[in-house]
Amino acid sequence: MNARKVLRLTVTNPASAIYLGLVGATVVFTAGVVLFSSDPGFVGVWPFFLTAPTSLIMAGIVGAVGGLDAPIWLLALGLTVSALLQSLALGATLEALRGGRRLGRAA
Repeated sequence: MNARKVLRLTVTNPASAIYLGLVGATVVFTAGVVLFSSDPGFVGVWPFFLTAPTSLIMAGIVGAVGGLDAPIWLLALGLTVSALLQSLALGATLEALRGGRRLGRAA
């Protein structure tokens, strides 16, 4: 599998694009609530829920590497990697269900 196919499976198919858009919108909403609210509550868990189960594995890895004092950028990196892995899996599943053919291509 070459880099172009991985990129196509990860970001350019409709299912992956919608998923990444939803994750991005949730991250923006979470950042807005954290910045502009005096009590954000548990709003920070939604990006992790949307990218589960890989985000939970990444959080465990980040905890093992950084301990309890892990920097926030390391958690953000783990969340980003999780979203991209989930998107790749979603794109690969969509392509497998289509039988390897794309819409609009002659059979």
